[in-house]
This record gives sequence, C-alpha cells and structure tokens, in this order.
Amino acid sequence: MTNAIIVVNAGSTSLKFGVYAVNAAGSLPLLCRGQIDGMQDDPHFDATNPAGEPLPGHEWGKGHAIDHETALHFVVTWLEANVAAMKVVAAGHRVVLGGTRFEAPVRIDGDVLDYLESLAAMEPSHQTYNVRGARALAKAFPGLPQVACFDSSFHRTMPEVAQIYALPKDVRDAGVRHWGYHGISYDYISRQVPKFAPEARRVIAAHLGGGASMCAMLDGRSVETTMGFAGVSGLPMATRSGDVPPDVLFYLLRRKLFDDASLEKMLYKRAGLLGLSGSSDDMRVLQESTDSPAVAAVEYFVYAMMKYAGAYVAVLGGLDAFVFTAGIGEHSAPVRAALCRKLAWLGVTLDKQANASNGPRISAPDSRVSVWVIPTNEELMIAQHTLALVRPSLDIAKGMPG
Repeated sequence: MTNAIIVVNAGSTSLKFGVYAVNAAGSLPLLCRGQIDGMQDDPHFDATNPAGEPLPGHEWGKGHAIDHETALHFVVTWLEANVAAMKVVAAGHRVVLGGTRFEAPVRIDGDVLDYLESLAAMEPSHQTYNVRGARALAKAFPGLPQVACFDSSFHRTMPEVAQIYALPKDVRDAGVRHWGYHGISYDYISRQVPKFAPEARRVIAAHLGGGASMCAMLDGRSVETTMGFAGVSGLPMATRSGDVPPDVLFYLLRRKLFDDASLEKMLYKRAGLLGLSGSSDDMRVLQESTDSPAVAAVEYFVYAMMKYAGAYVAVLGGLDAFVFTAGIGEHSAPVRAALCRKLAWLGVTLDKQANASNGPRISAPDSRVSVWVIPTNEELMIAQHTLALVRPSLDIAKGMPG
C-alpha cells in the first residue's frame, strides 16, 4: 500500500490537486497531478502521471454542475482506485490568508476554518473557495487529517514597520495591514537559493505568473513584498491592476462610473496586462506582438519590476542575487533580459545564451549580482509542511521503502 498526501488548491469553479507518496526517506515523490474544471456548468476531470502523460479522464456532461464535496470525493476515490494501490492519508490545502492568528501551517481542527472564513472579506477572490475545499473534504472523508498552508505566512518575518499602513489604530485593528502573498512559493525558493548561490544573503525573488509579485529576502526570510492587503496591489498582473492611487478609485466612484462591486471586478478581472494591451492577458502573446498597446503593456510590466527592485535593493542594503520563478519568470527570456538591462547599474550582466535556455544561472560569470531561474514548487512545499504536522500523530511511512 502506498500512503500519500493530496495537495488541494480549491477555486470557485475549479479544483487542482497533486498527490505525493510518503516514503521512509521523506522525499515525497510525485504520483499524480490533475484538476477538475468547469464545475458550475461543464465539469470534467483530467490527470497526468509524473511524466506528464495523461491518465483516464472523466466528464459529467454539460449542464451537470457539481460542488466541491462531489469533486473531492470523486478525486480521492479515483486516486485510490487508479494509482498504484494508493491510500490518501492526509491533505494539505493552499489558503491565501492566515491572518494574525496563523503565522505558520496549521492542522485543521476546532474553529480553524471558521476563523479563516471570517477573513474572506479581506481577500475575496480566493479565501472563500480555499476554505470551502477544506470543509468539503472533511465532510466527504471525516477523520482525514488536513493541514492549511498560508500564502501570507512567509511574510510575517517582515519588520513591523513593513507590515503596517499609516492609518488610525481602529482601522489597523480591523485587520488592515500589509499581509503579502505568494509566500508558499517564496518559502520554496528561499530553500533552493542556497543550493545555487550559497553565499547570497540579500536576494530579490520575482514570482511572475498570472499573479505576480516580488519579495526581498535577507538570509532566507522575507523583509518586504509587493502584494499588500489583498491580491490586487503591487506589480501589474495578467488581469489585476497592481498599484493604483486610492484617489483614482475615489474619483471613479464619485463619477459613478463604478460601484464597489464593479470597481473590484474591474481591478481584478479587466486591468493589468489585459487592460493595458486591450487584447490579451498572456505574456507569450504580448511579447510576440508588434501592436503598440501590447508593447506598452510589456514595458509597463518591466518598468514596475524595475521600480520595486530599486526600492528593495535599498531595503536590503545591496543585492547578492536575483531569482526569477513561476510561469513568466521561468519561461520568458525577453522579460528577464529587459529587466536585467534596467538593473545594469547594479552590476548585472546577462549571459544571453544561458537566458535563452532558461538557466539556471543566466548572469555572466563576472556579474556582480548573480541572476537565476529557479522553478517553484508550491505543491511540494505544501506536502512537506503537511507531512511535518501529521507525521507525529500518524505512522504514515510504515512499511514504505526508503
């Protein structure tokens, strides 16, 4: 019997998962990865093996909506029937916000989910559905140990001055503070950097995907990050605006061009690269385009990173290494090259051939700052945290090979 941990990322209409075997060595090899999409109107299940080869899928049929409980019950049952005599013995969940109560991964029991659900007003686009996935799994499989891992936790090492806003105490006491996100990814990257650049203490990491952010790390700990209160501030993203002056938002409301709901939808769904280009939210499409709005969108994305990089060099008191990760960071040589040109004043010298082949080191040997492409693995990070929390109370490695 292969004991396994399932890692769940529950969204509003989709559910992504990865499954990792628990062995005596604790290395957590990947067994399977998949997702259910279109849960509200056309649900379909797809999965792949560790080599990326497709496994048997499933369709419920168009117009046949399913909820998170149905989806998760199907996934776990399918896994245990189709993947190497596997038994799911624990689950780890990505949850974006842990609030002031949880500064590290936590076992889900008692009133944990009630507290996490109470934070949904702060982060409306993910939090509700992350919690819903954990509740659904608990209902479908009572007694299954579950762990919540938070995107905000990694940034709780930021100094207090970096976690507050210049607002009255009663407003701050209501939970308004600089939370920071993508922390699970940065947690993973912080553990990888010493393998590539063991002498690097002052590091800027850029998690660039559909959501995008940057993080300044000192000795592997977060000291600043671009995402702020929720997931819309900081860098421009695929469809999210990034930084916009608050007085602009007041103006739009006064003009009655938006109400609060439509304004939020615009900032999250119609802005960013899509809003600037007017054509696409996909960096691959935009960087191949000669259309002037598309070119401007890419330039703005790089310009925003340059501004934050300069600020973070000041926060860190210098820079030893810069890391690109996530979809754009790992695969867009033009974006990496454009930012490195703007960071030449720091002594960054790009190795064009290494950059074209996606690294891992893409800076020249004589570059004063080393520059790296390091793939992130948030799923594995969640699986590792889950194993650490459930292993003391559950002998899930018994009988497993090393």
